Amino acid sequence: MGDESKPVDGEVNDHKYLSKTDATDGEVTFEHRNAPPETRLYKKRWIIVLLFSSYSLCNSYQWIQYGIINNIFMRFYSVDSFTIDWMSMIYMLTYIPLIFPVSWLLDKKGLRVIALVAAALNCTGTWIKVASARPDLFPVTFLGQFMCSVAQVFILGMPSRIASVWFGSEEVSTACSIGVFGNQLGIAIGFLVPPILVPNVEDLDELAAHIRVMFYITAGVATFLFILVVIVFQERPELPPTHAQAAARRISPESYSYTASILRLLRNKAFILLVITYGLNVGCFYAVSTLLNRMIIEHYPGEEVNAGRIGLTIVIAGMVGSLICGIWLDRSKTYKQTTLAVYLMSLVGMVIYAFTLDLGHLWVVFITAGALGFFMTGYLPLGFEFAVELTYPESEGTSSGLLNCSAQVFGIIFTICQGKIMDSFNTLAGNLFLCAFLLIGTFITACIKSDLRRQLANQQALAAVHVEASPAQTFEAKL
Repeated sequence: MGDESKPVDGEVNDHKYLSKTDATDGEVTFEHRNAPPETRLYKKRWIIVLLFSSYSLCNSYQWIQYGIINNIFMRFYSVDSFTIDWMSMIYMLTYIPLIFPVSWLLDKKGLRVIALVAAALNCTGTWIKVASARPDLFPVTFLGQFMCSVAQVFILGMPSRIASVWFGSEEVSTACSIGVFGNQLGIAIGFLVPPILVPNVEDLDELAAHIRVMFYITAGVATFLFILVVIVFQERPELPPTHAQAAARRISPESYSYTASILRLLRNKAFILLVITYGLNVGCFYAVSTLLNRMIIEHYPGEEVNAGRIGLTIVIAGMVGSLICGIWLDRSKTYKQTTLAVYLMSLVGMVIYAFTLDLGHLWVVFITAGALGFFMTGYLPLGFEFAVELTYPESEGTSSGLLNCSAQVFGIIFTICQGKIMDSFNTLAGNLFLCAFLLIGTFITACIKSDLRRQLANQQALAAVHVEASPAQTFEAKL
């Protein structure tokens, strides 16, 4: 069924010998009880993470599908731009109160239940939107978007949990990056597809037909993915992938307290600093994404399709950055150094983007936006994995939930404030507002202590394997 992880030297012989003699020798029986747990990697782990990425993609696509054609939906539903901004911000607002009960549910019920609820809510929201493609039904389309925003709460904290439960210690960062990759790809498609499917036509009936087609396509994809989750998605592999995960499995559910876990995380100074810096960085990304249409249209009127392409460039570059950072972390384990370098480059990219947006050359905006996206969006999996390292053995869903909660809070604040600054002053002032907070985040990141607890746990487990294997091999040799 899968490819077994490579055993440490002596491990196989040690197990055979102990199983033969545990009935006759008390000392050897003791060694048998303390033998390292068996670990194994299953090929199905790739199917699980790719399926998760797919329904995460379908959900995140809908986050930006209204904002990227802000002016078109304003005219269709006869609402102002701030109301359409809330179609994106509802994703952030819903997350804040719901993340704690959802994290508790993830700890109590596991990955499969959370995956089923997420896919079902997302599917329901898409079909509600299908019924809302009329100018007088804005409340209905908002209800559909609200349902999808609730589904997002069941999605955002999953990548690091899936990586830990299914993947080996040398590939957890890559797996987490693939999980985040789906979310980013969905945002990229959300930037690209709506301007193509819904052109800025004058006739409202024709416009309604275009919007309906877009909603039907989304609903069909969401329904297909929901069926796949029901059939394919599995709670966890039969054997754990790492010694650290084996140790986590031995913690009984009765001894685990979600409240106590939250309190321990809040007392972890390094993690709290990461929560703040993660929120500042990702909050800036949310604000830029939500207001991108307004920024581009202000300087390049009539360029709705290119606004979408610029958004696509930001996210595609970020996806490349995420994968490179994930692979780099798996090989180097330099969590703090990589996180700080990427954060600093996000600041540099934002400054360059701010000062080149109004030069009058779209090709310059494409280049600067791509550079910004490579680092700002590439930071997402870094934050997840650094948090898991700082908080092990606490639940990955809880630490990821707190990170995302911070991002949603700052995302709402930054989107509203930057929008108001753009209305009162100009786009440059709004972007410099974000640069100031990225500068603060860079300084705070430099202050985070690199306490890699998960790496230490795996190293200690491997050391224990060598310590326990050596006496057994020596004793066997004497016989």
